[in-house]
Amino acid sequence: MALELGLDTFGDISTDDTGARLSAAQVIRNTVTEGILADQTGVDYIGLGEHHRPDFAISAPEPIMTAILTQTQRIKVGTSVTVLSSDDPIRLYQRFATMDAIAPQRAEVTLGRGSFTESFPLFGLDLHDYETLFDEKYDLFLRLIRDEQVSFDGQHRAPLHNVTVHPRAQTPIRTWRGVGGSPESVISAAVNDLPLLMAIIGGNPARFAPLVDLYKRAHDQVGTPSQPIGVHSPGFVAATDEEARETYFEGYQKMHAAIGASRGWPPLRRQDYLHEIENGSLYVGSPETVAQKIASTVSVLGLSRFQLKYSSGPQKASALLRNVELYGQKVIPRVREILTQIDAL
Repeated sequence: MALELGLDTFGDISTDDTGARLSAAQVIRNTVTEGILADQTGVDYIGLGEHHRPDFAISAPEPIMTAILTQTQRIKVGTSVTVLSSDDPIRLYQRFATMDAIAPQRAEVTLGRGSFTESFPLFGLDLHDYETLFDEKYDLFLRLIRDEQVSFDGQHRAPLHNVTVHPRAQTPIRTWRGVGGSPESVISAAVNDLPLLMAIIGGNPARFAPLVDLYKRAHDQVGTPSQPIGVHSPGFVAATDEEARETYFEGYQKMHAAIGASRGWPPLRRQDYLHEIENGSLYVGSPETVAQKIASTVSVLGLSRFQLKYSSGPQKASALLRNVELYGQKVIPRVREILTQIDAL
């Protein structure tokens, strides 16, 4: 798989240029516009997260994915991630098979547990079943994408006996396994022969190199070639380093406070924010700065894909659109140029 450079958004509730909060409906419409612009400016992929909270507009990624797919020509569109534990694998398969009919080989799914649990009580699920729900649904979905006739017997649904789910996807649905750093999840991705997408949201990305090595060794042990490896990390691009840092900080700080209130995080200090930009996994700066940092991560971890999560907290909608434009027009070509120079050494 050739290197792909993509974007991610969770549809964070953003603002207009006066700082007034936009409606979730407007954020969803803006997300479609961002996806179209990403296609026009050369971005390879855009991923849409799934959340069920007031600070994010996207709870159902697939209709928004379809809107983007029908108004673009080449960009791949996927989920970042699908919270499989609280979804129905059969309905999930049908939705993606339908999108594949509309835009063959451009709709992708990333399966994961997600980082929030609001979907469990919302859909009448018991958090005590957190592990078994994911494991069973993961098993069933993998059978659905690989076998035309499926039999399944689990704890959380009625058995299936030689069932064919319609419509069948005309082309294989590219299915990634999203992980947050669990070695068990990395091994599961390898054993099930899935591409691996690592969410690196803090600290030096090189610390994930042992997980990359584990993934490759697990493939060796089961006798399959290693699949593509990707990274999802937050960041923001503006004309200069100073503009990017100033524009991004307030919204990012508010997002950190909103999530941290339920997780016991201390308030985000400006010096910690700047330290993460300089030394960690915040890709914030000018096109040159962000390109250099992405190229370094791609090189260190041997990636096939990098996804920049550009919406973080109540950013201005116009700044998000400009970020998409700069990423496609400036960052992506520069990353490829830097990596070509590294390969030539």
